[in-house]
Amino acid sequence: MANHDMIFGESLNLEHDHEQQSALDHNHNLGHGENHALKLGPVHEHHLGLGETHDYELPMEPIDEHEFRLAQKHDQEGDDGRTYEHDHKPAMDKKPEHDIDHDELSLPGQNHESVLSENNDLTVSGSQGLDESMNPTMVQNPEMSIGSANDMVVYQSQYIVSSTPHVIQSRKVDVNPTYELLVGQEFPDVKSCRRALRDTAIALHFEMQTIKSDKTRFTAKCASEGCPWRIHAAKLPGVPTFTIRTIHESHTCGGISHLGHQQASVQWVASSVEQTLKENPNCKPKEILEEIHRVHGITLSYKQAWRGKERIMAAMRGSFEEEYRLLPQYCAQVKRTNPGSIASVYGNPSDNCFQRLFISFQASIYGFLNACRPLLGLDRTYLKSKYLGTLLLATGFDGDGAVFPLAFGVVDEESDDNWMWFLSELHNLLEINTENMPRLTILSDRQQGIVDGVDANFPTAFHGFCMCHLSDSFRKEFNNTMLVNLLWEAANALTIIEFETKVLEIEGISQDAAYWIQRVPPRLWATAYFEGQRFGHSTANIVEALNSWILEASGLPIIQMMECIRRQLMTWFNDRRETSLQWSSILVPSAERRVAEALECARTYQVLRANEAEFEVISPEGTNIVDIRNRCCLCRGWQLYGLPCAHAVAALLSCRQNVHRFTESCFTVATYRKTYSQSIHPIPDKSVWKELSEGDANVSQVHEVVINPPKSLRPPGRPRKKRVRAEDRGRVKRLVHCSRCNQTEGKPIYNKQNALLAKVLATFLEVFTSAEVTSAFGKSEIEALNMMDELSKNGVERLIKENQLDALLAIGLDASPVLAIGGYPAITVPAGICFGGLEGTKPKLIEISYDFEQS
Repeated sequence: MANHDMIFGESLNLEHDHEQQSALDHNHNLGHGENHALKLGPVHEHHLGLGETHDYELPMEPIDEHEFRLAQKHDQEGDDGRTYEHDHKPAMDKKPEHDIDHDELSLPGQNHESVLSENNDLTVSGSQGLDESMNPTMVQNPEMSIGSANDMVVYQSQYIVSSTPHVIQSRKVDVNPTYELLVGQEFPDVKSCRRALRDTAIALHFEMQTIKSDKTRFTAKCASEGCPWRIHAAKLPGVPTFTIRTIHESHTCGGISHLGHQQASVQWVASSVEQTLKENPNCKPKEILEEIHRVHGITLSYKQAWRGKERIMAAMRGSFEEEYRLLPQYCAQVKRTNPGSIASVYGNPSDNCFQRLFISFQASIYGFLNACRPLLGLDRTYLKSKYLGTLLLATGFDGDGAVFPLAFGVVDEESDDNWMWFLSELHNLLEINTENMPRLTILSDRQQGIVDGVDANFPTAFHGFCMCHLSDSFRKEFNNTMLVNLLWEAANALTIIEFETKVLEIEGISQDAAYWIQRVPPRLWATAYFEGQRFGHSTANIVEALNSWILEASGLPIIQMMECIRRQLMTWFNDRRETSLQWSSILVPSAERRVAEALECARTYQVLRANEAEFEVISPEGTNIVDIRNRCCLCRGWQLYGLPCAHAVAALLSCRQNVHRFTESCFTVATYRKTYSQSIHPIPDKSVWKELSEGDANVSQVHEVVINPPKSLRPPGRPRKKRVRAEDRGRVKRLVHCSRCNQTEGKPIYNKQNALLAKVLATFLEVFTSAEVTSAFGKSEIEALNMMDELSKNGVERLIKENQLDALLAIGLDASPVLAIGGYPAITVPAGICFGGLEGTKPKLIEISYDFEQS
């Protein structure tokens, strides 16, 4: 008999009249992760073993009034009275397959009962007393049943000790896996067999070479030459179970001598990190490599970790291609669950490849038209998924200044045509849902496609610059924080005088920056000149505002991306609706604070009344005229922000008017609640879409439409995180002035290195003009041409980089006065020189003229 124990925690005491030892015939350890006292009378030590070749995790959960029994019966029946027979031992993989919760483990023998009380003391009682004269006897019992509430039973041919009490464990224990392989060990199928052998090879640090592997047999040996380790497993007849037939366990190779492993395949990596990725999908390949190295001692390549992660993520989230095919059904579900919503998908007529998707929820449409400011922001971000694409966004702004997403479009590429289509869809949804189209103010980066689309679809709207986009372009051009701050101050100046003052300050620092600003019409961005109604909102940087989740969603398959957006909107609508119910003020918090600040300042102003509507307000900053009938002030604050400025508040207080009545309606709490009054409803899982659409003829036709994925795949490499805006692509480079040669060049290849090259060539010419030097070396004209041609192709760039100007000058001394440089025709040296690298050669094209007579 093998010597094995059943462990009941760190320390387990059995109280009985004498020492008894129970043993079983097979190798198995059953772990119980708690300290319990077995009270069987006087203190004795019992070792209980189970003859199993694998480990069971028996979870134990603290519950009341539950009794678990290990009863011995002399008959060979299970708890339900049925008899089961099995001639084979099921082998477990690395991880136990059975998780037995509140199970009853019955072993034949005498009828004893062990009850687990609340304090985790295991007390044994039975119809027969246990005394000192009781001797443990071995009986062979062909069945061992593990019974549970779901009647899961595992039966083994075991030797059972007749006096073993019934013990049931109710706390889960993690048993360390053993990688011992035995003849007769069984596996559910051939895949499980291969997986177990692979895990064993990795754990024991030897590599395995497969000799034969098919549906009925598997044979492998150690990959090291001359090592006798070998294993053969075969399929049992009539069942998919595999069993080990023969095994030669000894190794003479000493294991692998490198840090990698042949069996550590991509699939193994995927299986190893599956649970980790389910808990943390953002786990990086580098972290996966570190975890595998820490646990298994294996060093893998980054690509293996990345591919393993991608395999698990694809299994978790589904394929990108399948989600494109399901887009028509998804649009149908959006319209079914959220009536009044707009959802449409378009494919290429020739091959049905994806082109465009447009979605706008009814709750967003209602809230924008009935409660939001008449202000729209347009933006886009590139998809970071398997296929190229762009997410187009149109958002409004609620009364509290927060972003209010209105519509989303996904297109295969950003182009003028796609912007035109998106804005036409946006115009249609607004036109359908309102009788009088509001006069909108639209903010964007004003690239050409958006400008054309706005002009065509919203001819009455005012289209201005988003200040974030304009500021980013300005910063990239001049990279001066002081200039950027002055630009923002100029943009926020309320009066023309203030604006011009800031522009003069910019001009005092940089005339180029002032010229750059003057080229952009101020009516498109400066508050003092702006012709639209922005209510103090000068940016449409939507993607940055939604950066916390929109960038993460952009890497998912297309339906999951849209679902991530929908869930976020659904949560936003609910949270903001519930938050607004707690407000007791008349205005939203941001507007309430602004009015409170105006009230504080207005109390010190002097007000002179001209008539029932016109007032003159005298403040330390100067005198302003207020017209409460037209809601305007000379400072323009009331008109621009929609809230009474301090001068207007002073005038209203002087005639005992309620200041809150003179604010725009979009700033009131009642209107804010109306913004989020409707809900965005959940969409069921795609597995039930077909069932839910049965009986609907329109939806049935949708199921027949198939959208193929776009043809353009994402290029290799890490996707760009920082967006490249349209205005940056066509940005004109500034002229660069070189301090060494005092030349100015507008081409991007002109730099100090090329200017230094011109100086070196000037030194050559000074030497080459001496006929005595030329005759002294006696070089022919042809040799000089060949030497300088090679110098222009290969030597100059290398020597400049290595700072070997002396060597370059020495090479020049061997040349003749007549030169051909870089393939140019031979020229006379004193006339000057133009150096150019040949096209197609490695050095970049260089065009530098140098007049040596002037130097």
